[in-house]
Amino acid sequence: MQIDPAKYKSISSGFGILLKEQGVKGFFRGWVPTLLGYSAQGACKFGFYEYFKKTYSDLAGPEYTAKYKTLIYLAGSASAEVIADVALCPFEAVKVRVQTQPGFARGMSDGFPKFVKSEGFGGLYKGLGPLWGRQIPYTMMKFASFETIVEMIYKYAIPNPKSECSKGLQLGVSFAGGYVAGVFCAIVSHPADNLVSFLNNAKGATVGDAVKKIGMVGLFTRGLPLRIVMIGTLTGAQWGLYDAFKVFVGLPTTGGVAPAPAIAAVTDAKA
Repeated sequence: MQIDPAKYKSISSGFGILLKEQGVKGFFRGWVPTLLGYSAQGACKFGFYEYFKKTYSDLAGPEYTAKYKTLIYLAGSASAEVIADVALCPFEAVKVRVQTQPGFARGMSDGFPKFVKSEGFGGLYKGLGPLWGRQIPYTMMKFASFETIVEMIYKYAIPNPKSECSKGLQLGVSFAGGYVAGVFCAIVSHPADNLVSFLNNAKGATVGDAVKKIGMVGLFTRGLPLRIVMIGTLTGAQWGLYDAFKVFVGLPTTGGVAPAPAIAAVTDAKA
């Protein structure tokens, strides 16, 4: 729908056309670069977020961390995503080319060398700028909104403190908070997602070419409903799995505890 809206006019017709032309395997085209790329990106994103969040919190100190906690979330997630996208970009380039140009390659094993032969190693990173433009706002929204939503769920929707909730309930809150955060992520990052798809699909294309071809309204709306469903589900699943792993190794789930007591601690210390 992003590359050829004249052909794929709606979600339902798009599924039908793809099934008719490419069969069931068409729905799984490009799954290997998707798996490898987003696994590398996810590991960097979540791992470095925890690192930068603690680093920036330590630099700010307890009082300012409590006062400006959302800025800490935004700065930590943005810093993590800069690194994560460097890992993702080559796989994203191959994935888009395999998915949008049937016959280009079967998958990662033949698509990667064919892409490099055609455009060089530098071509793998020609979409890095738009990818940062898509993923950094996406990730800032993903982490900051998730932390805020989860905190609000525990504060207003669940009568017991988080420490008294079962692990199953905490994981359910993580999934719900992640899904809602994913909807916001899809909306703020969608224009850049259209740019990334256009640039990786057309050899030698520029951002100006994309804007001229798609139009400003199209950048914000083309393919958005499907992406909201996909990103909402994906983000909810990511937070659920991430926090399930944290529970498995004996760590608390993410978010839900407001850092207000830190202010009281600092005040007591000053007194």
